[in-house]
Amino acid sequence: MAVDVYSAPFRLYPGAQRAFLVVCDHASNAVPERYGSLGLSAIELERHIAWDIGARGVALALAEKLACPVILGGTSRLLIDLNRSIHDATSILAESDHTIVPRNLAVNDDERAARIREFHVPYHTCIGTHLDTLLALDIRPTLISVHSFSPVLGGVARPWPVAVLWKRAREPVAALLDWFVAHGFLVGDNRPYDARILLGWTLECHALRRDLPHVLFEVRSDGIETPQAQREWGARLYRAMVETRFGLT
Repeated sequence: MAVDVYSAPFRLYPGAQRAFLVVCDHASNAVPERYGSLGLSAIELERHIAWDIGARGVALALAEKLACPVILGGTSRLLIDLNRSIHDATSILAESDHTIVPRNLAVNDDERAARIREFHVPYHTCIGTHLDTLLALDIRPTLISVHSFSPVLGGVARPWPVAVLWKRAREPVAALLDWFVAHGFLVGDNRPYDARILLGWTLECHALRRDLPHVLFEVRSDGIETPQAQREWGARLYRAMVETRFGLT
């Protein structure tokens, strides 16, 4: 892994299949040069605190299999977290996993507003515009959010290689959970995060508000550290969706 060079607040890769949209909020650990890497070293920016390790490759592989568009966040979550509301105090962290983020220690209202305007708004505008365009054509796409989680947090091991998160009801994703169990995986059923408490802004804003079918996949980062492993997990998520007909009915 390495630190990305910042180029844009998001990346949109097109696809012909309009029934699905894949998004990856924490796809990049890039920080624009003017922010001075937020005062962190390259090694710190390679850690999970800065992005979801491996998630970008999984999202791209899944979107390729589905032949659908994918929208990737273009900046580190430490600059501003794209999966948090702009009103959430945790959207810009001064400390993450016991690591101080020097450039975030004294973010004033003007700086917060600038980060929202330059990075948060373009990403979510892209997602919203894409979905609303399809809805205007009477197409109700399934929104698929791809994340990764660290194998240990706060000294507590997280044994699940993959997780499926849900908020309002388990039934829509029950077949996906069963598929992973049937294929020999210990699957996190709303673990390591309970989406009934906090699903995340992206799906709250774009899927729930539009009443769209959706799912949030979490893959443990130590299982997707290489491009090959990312492609394998992307293909596995695809098989799970196809074989359960998720989003295809």
